Amino acid sequence: MANGSEVGGLSRSAVLRATIVLIALRVVYAYNWFDVGPALTPIGAAFSVGPAAFGLLTGLFLVGAGLFQVPAGHLARRFGTRTISIAGAGLLALGGIASGLSPSFAWLLISRLAAGVGAALFFSPAIGLVGSLYPPGRRGLPVGTFTTAFSLGSALGVLGTSLLIPPIGWRNSLVLGGAVLGVLALLAVVAIPRRAGRPPVERPAPGLPAALRYRGVWAVGFAFIGLEGASFATGQFIVPWGEVVKGWSLALAGAVGTMFVLPSLFGGPVGGPIAERFKNHRTQFVVATVLGAIVLAALPFAGLYTAVAIGIVFSFAYGFIYAVMYVLPHFWREVPSTEVPLAIGLLNSIQLAGGAVVLFLFGGIVAATSYAVGWEVLVLLMLVTLLALVALPATPRADAVGRPGAAGPDLPLTPGR
Repeated sequence: MANGSEVGGLSRSAVLRATIVLIALRVVYAYNWFDVGPALTPIGAAFSVGPAAFGLLTGLFLVGAGLFQVPAGHLARRFGTRTISIAGAGLLALGGIASGLSPSFAWLLISRLAAGVGAALFFSPAIGLVGSLYPPGRRGLPVGTFTTAFSLGSALGVLGTSLLIPPIGWRNSLVLGGAVLGVLALLAVVAIPRRAGRPPVERPAPGLPAALRYRGVWAVGFAFIGLEGASFATGQFIVPWGEVVKGWSLALAGAVGTMFVLPSLFGGPVGGPIAERFKNHRTQFVVATVLGAIVLAALPFAGLYTAVAIGIVFSFAYGFIYAVMYVLPHFWREVPSTEVPLAIGLLNSIQLAGGAVVLFLFGGIVAATSYAVGWEVLVLLMLVTLLALVALPATPRADAVGRPGAAGPDLPLTPGR
């Protein structure tokens, strides 16, 4: 903009500062999703539990993250995306600390559930906040980068915890992750301008929000239940699979596990701009998902180097998919601009709740049969749930003219003026 300001009258330096802090929060937020995976084996030894319980532990986090996505969108509409996203990061931090201090497996389950609720409160309001800082046509890169900052954080969670557990133990490693996130949440209170992500002046219209009624939200939500379960299962279970099945050391298994999350960091900056420029989103979804499923199907037969290659392709594919997914609601004229976080929250809620069921199923299958069977079931579920895309409406033109709640093409994605 000619006057040097961004959306909402914020200076470019304020926008840059807020974006950097939000991306940093996203990184450490993701760390607290995936720092449990490398700890599963010592957790099992500490509480005398096995793979079925591991599926319950990892799945309950997704239950919390899934059930509170829609409430997070409603809260963001009422109190603003800044307030709710920072509060969510704080709750996730407390859940991470409590996980490390758990005196029993039941307490650990409750702590991970609470951490999942915090994750829900952070994500959709935060992604709406990032989008609201930029005008149309410039959102693809920051939104895509924010989305795949999750990949860097999850990679650090897998590898960092694998390296931290031997010297400091699994409990201290979980406490450390939560504490760092808590410090960043306090920094965000100071660094992100209060006028960013403010709630709308007008009261929401009565009745069921359009975001909850739009067919595209439900189609995308159900289409990627299998992918959600597969991406989370690989991120959490590759390390114990490498230790138990392949006989790798914890550090080596953690390094391989990192390859199942880190390359998605590059998928987002590719997928976001492509999603803004080309409107064949259904095709983009199908090609990337099928590619990911094909390589994942080879995992049971993979050695060390093949497993690394599979991880690189698989994680790049799902990073691409999620970036397209979170840019897509910006094109839906039927969804008001103020309801974009709610739309993202709903599709995330469907995916995370469904992904939790996939994880419960995966843990049970591994306990009853083998990891090999579990990986192939994940591939099947990725492809079966993808069929829901037949209900996805065609993407309209990029402009926002005629979109409910839109004053023109420069309206931010969420209330932030």
